[in-house]
Amino acid sequence: MTDAPIGVFDSGVGGLTVVAALQRLLPRESILYLGDTARLPYGTKSPQTVLAYSKRNVDFLVGRGVKAVVVACNTASAVAVGELQPPVPLWGVLGPGAARAATVSRGRVGVIATESTIDSDAYGRELRRLRPDIEVVSQPCPLFVPLVEEGWHDDPVAAEVARRYLAPLAARGVDTLVLGCTHYPLLRRVIAEVMGPGVTLVDSAEAVAEVVAADLLRHQLAREDDRDTAEHHFCVTDAGTRFAKIGARFLGAGTLSLEWVDV
Repeated sequence: MTDAPIGVFDSGVGGLTVVAALQRLLPRESILYLGDTARLPYGTKSPQTVLAYSKRNVDFLVGRGVKAVVVACNTASAVAVGELQPPVPLWGVLGPGAARAATVSRGRVGVIATESTIDSDAYGRELRRLRPDIEVVSQPCPLFVPLVEEGWHDDPVAAEVARRYLAPLAARGVDTLVLGCTHYPLLRRVIAEVMGPGVTLVDSAEAVAEVVAADLLRHQLAREDDRDTAEHHFCVTDAGTRFAKIGARFLGAGTLSLEWVDV
């Protein structure tokens, strides 16, 4: 079981930020990734629809023999994680990201995410639970996901959109900003330039990777044999030419081989 892969799913290419963080922290571990590109984006869907999609994604990964599952989608983490009960350990990205922000913030946290995540107030509730003194300022950024999926995260269009979305947060003087969607770290440079050096950016991908590493050891699921190199496999639910191009660039791979699956 320790040699089995870690399953990771997201609605598209954004969850590869979690894959990259896991690869850096757990280089021995194999990863099976599912990008639900046929039903992208999740952020504009109802909670019931996101839960139904998430259950199918988890069933697919468990059926492929993963030893654990990371829900790399903040929207699914916000509305579905509590309802998912697979026979393997499961983590969402929301809890670790909120915990990191609560630790580093001086008292005023901005949260940017999809509309569904913001409407759920899941980050706000978790942050206030961890630190009742924290003021939370939330802002939906619905255009960020399609910009990343289009490969325009370094385009001047992305910078203009970021300025419009982030202006209210800058005006409120947030000292910490949670990137509450796994697509958003691909826009990190643009976001950092808009917010300025005085604002700490919290990447939930990095935070969840640390939790996964600790919990795999605790559950005695960490891979100990490093004689074989880790194997990573990537699945999509719709044609993934753009996914492969963006993903290969982000993961630093020459090519990204994809399997087209139906979940």
